[in-house]
Amino acid sequence: MTSLSANLFASAERHPNRIALRCDDLQFTFAEFDAAAARVATLLEQAGIEPGDRVGVMLPNTPAFAIAFYGIMYRGAVAVPMNPLLKAREVTYYLSNSGAKALFGSPGFADEASAGADETGSQCWIVDDAGLMDVIADLPAQESPVERGADDVAVILHTSGTTGKPKGAMLTHGNLGRNADVSVRTLVETGQDDVVMGCLPLFHVFGLTCGLNGAVLSGATLTLIPRFDPRKALEVIVRDAVTVFQGVPTMYSALLGVADEAAAEATRTLRVCVSGGAAMPVQVLTDFEKAFGCTVLEGYGLSESSPAAAFNHPNRERKVGSIGTPIEGVQMRVVDVNGAEVPQGNTGEIQIRGHNVMKGYWNLPDATKATITPDGWLATGDVGRVDEDGYFYIVDRTKDMIIRGGYNVYPREIEEVLYEHPAVAEAAVIGVPHDSLGEEVGAAVALKDGAEVHPDELRDFVKERVAAYKYPRRVWLVDALPKGPTGKVQKRDITVPTTESTR
Repeated sequence: MTSLSANLFASAERHPNRIALRCDDLQFTFAEFDAAAARVATLLEQAGIEPGDRVGVMLPNTPAFAIAFYGIMYRGAVAVPMNPLLKAREVTYYLSNSGAKALFGSPGFADEASAGADETGSQCWIVDDAGLMDVIADLPAQESPVERGADDVAVILHTSGTTGKPKGAMLTHGNLGRNADVSVRTLVETGQDDVVMGCLPLFHVFGLTCGLNGAVLSGATLTLIPRFDPRKALEVIVRDAVTVFQGVPTMYSALLGVADEAAAEATRTLRVCVSGGAAMPVQVLTDFEKAFGCTVLEGYGLSESSPAAAFNHPNRERKVGSIGTPIEGVQMRVVDVNGAEVPQGNTGEIQIRGHNVMKGYWNLPDATKATITPDGWLATGDVGRVDEDGYFYIVDRTKDMIIRGGYNVYPREIEEVLYEHPAVAEAAVIGVPHDSLGEEVGAAVALKDGAEVHPDELRDFVKERVAAYKYPRRVWLVDALPKGPTGKVQKRDITVPTTESTR
């Protein structure tokens, strides 16, 4: 059986009394984690959720997420991980697009979750850690996980380029299981004595695969932080003797901001640090290693590749600034616009082929065909090159996606909201360089003839309709957006003013 839930079942049998999940004072052994997940599976069955049905998980980084997720796997259903910060209209879209029958939502964001579930007719459980345990307290545990094959879909993760609404990437049990196995065995070399820091969002594929699924597979402890704060992270590293830290570059920058002599002492248990999600500035990497005395290994991947595709392997030379070499069982290449491989050192689009490549986009055969070649190569949309030793480097992104503090923001989605404002004639959303976040969301807006509106009003209009990390902090008015000969907006020609609305 290749179901992800088989890994939890096996770890619970191997070391039932080891701590699997911790969140401050709350902790679950593997036996308790497994039993709770098996009861969630019964809850789903009683709610009419059949194997293959979709269930949304809109919870923060606490044990409830892990238990709900593995309960869904136990039932043989498909998890649809969602950011707890989503607004009602976004929740509605995620649920309706995936055809989800149910949703686990957090009390902290109950109104938005409930509104989205009501709109789609989905069953909705609003639960925190204690609440979830109350809901399943009197239910019998499902005896064993529902069998699923390697090619069966386990997770639908919403992702997007620059066109249209977010697409649901279908990741199979084989995709996620093998990626976690390779990560644990050859990249991070995680073992049952490790304590893994769980500050990456579990609704994102990096945190889900390398954090949660990797810890479950290896029998390690996952210590969770619901919301990343650098001082809290240091406190947890000391308290729980964390050995493996996984983060995005902005987290490393934030930790550097609070680094002092005590911090270096505090992190003496760290064995390895892993960075992904965006390119880490070389200066941040070298400064962090100097301050914390711990090696940072940088990797690369995307939602569509489960995510790990390339990594600076621990037993090979590390090249600072490189994303490393392809992981076990995965091939990578750099191609030109016609799909032909370019000479070594030349730039082109990076493509990936292997066990990690998604099954396709949910209900979007044309988008799948445009992204995965007939012989299995996944087009990443990233421009890169490969050196004489087979190390890959990211040069640029062909997609316009903005990475704000490790979160992906898709300009088209924000532009769609701006266009809903009655005064807006044209809008273009771009990434603006930012010292700590990497990129800030900016919007250039042209108004309709005779219309008057202050940039602050436009910003607040979007703020009410999308998650807090997505709305443009910088909004400025222009007479017209720059366009090319075909009338297409040329974002590269947009000038960002030095003063504008930034609230």
